[in-house]
Order: sequence, then structure tokens, then C-alpha cells
Amino acid sequence: MENEITVVVWNDVTPEPHERLDEAKVETLRAWGEGLASDPREEVRAAGRAITLLVEEIEHLNVDLWNARVAIADAVIRERALSEGSKQAPLSGLIPRFGG
Repeated sequence: MENEITVVVWNDVTPEPHERLDEAKVETLRAWGEGLASDPREEVRAAGRAITLLVEEIEHLNVDLWNARVAIADAVIRERALSEGSKQAPLSGLIPRFGG
């Protein structure tokens, strides 16, 4: 059993669609975190700060994901333009990048 390998199937770790964190749920978590952070009990304040930090990290990851998607779209458009011999600049450069 020492060298036993555990196989994890992708479907086993993928959340169900209803479990995803949408904007409303993230805002609810932010409100909880802020509320708990002002509690007089030290442990509860720490939990509130932890929730707030996690919400901030989710927002940073969303910005990173947005920027990655824009970069991929830009690369695809540029590649298509090059393969077609077009000298026209891709319009994806007009898409705003956040966080940078």
C-alpha cells in the first residue's frame, strides 16, 4: 500500500453549476467577512479577515483570468491575420485590460 496510486477523475472535483461563486455570492461573502471582522471576539475577527482576504484573492484571480482570455483572443486574431496576410491591426487591442 506504500506505493499505491490514487486516481482522481476530473468530474469528481468539478463543482456543480449551482455551487459556483457568482458576483452576488462573492458580495455576500464580502459582507459576512466585513461584519465578522468587527466582532469583539478575536477568533471571529480573524475568520472575518480570512474571508475578506479570500474574496480579494477571488477578485484578483478573476482579473487575471479576464486578462488571460484577452491575451489569448489577441494572439488568435493576430495569428489569423498573419496567416491571411492581412496588415490590419487586430481590434482586440481595444479591449481593456484590468489590474495590470
